[in-house]
Amino acid sequence: MNNMPLTRTPQSLYPIPLVLNDGTRTNFGQFKGNVVLVVNVASNCGFTRQYAGLEALYGKFRNRGFEVLGVPCNQFAGQEPGTDTEIAEFCERNFGVTFPLTAKADVRGRNQHPLYTELTKFKTGLLPGLVKWNFEKFLVGREGNVLARFAPTVEPDSTEVIEAIERALG
Repeated sequence: MNNMPLTRTPQSLYPIPLVLNDGTRTNFGQFKGNVVLVVNVASNCGFTRQYAGLEALYGKFRNRGFEVLGVPCNQFAGQEPGTDTEIAEFCERNFGVTFPLTAKADVRGRNQHPLYTELTKFKTGLLPGLVKWNFEKFLVGREGNVLARFAPTVEPDSTEVIEAIERALG
């Protein structure tokens, strides 16, 4: 993780289109003014249990302007093979997930989702460039700047994630 704010501001994240898991079309602007933890997620990964920690963070900080956005992705060892409906059912049934999920998307490569094109433009810090695996986390501040990036091995309830969220919330 990079403890320093990443200095380069992305184009704007807010106009980037999103399709939510239920088919709703929106854009990242629906989160404007909030702190957002964007996480590429998968149902059959060794890190899948992190859904519980993500939901706990969402519950703990939501009333202070915090959001979690899960982006299901099947690019890493085929660990998210389900349909959008199956993914939503799995998350709710097994982890009580209430935070928003997008439709399944690519987080790297030729068909990389535009949100990840912007999030991964930062070349500073310990995790520059492309997303390496499921459950990599990007913390986006209230102004739409990437404040921190966490490896998949960093648990959502880790001190470094909680402290970064607390700082971003002010």
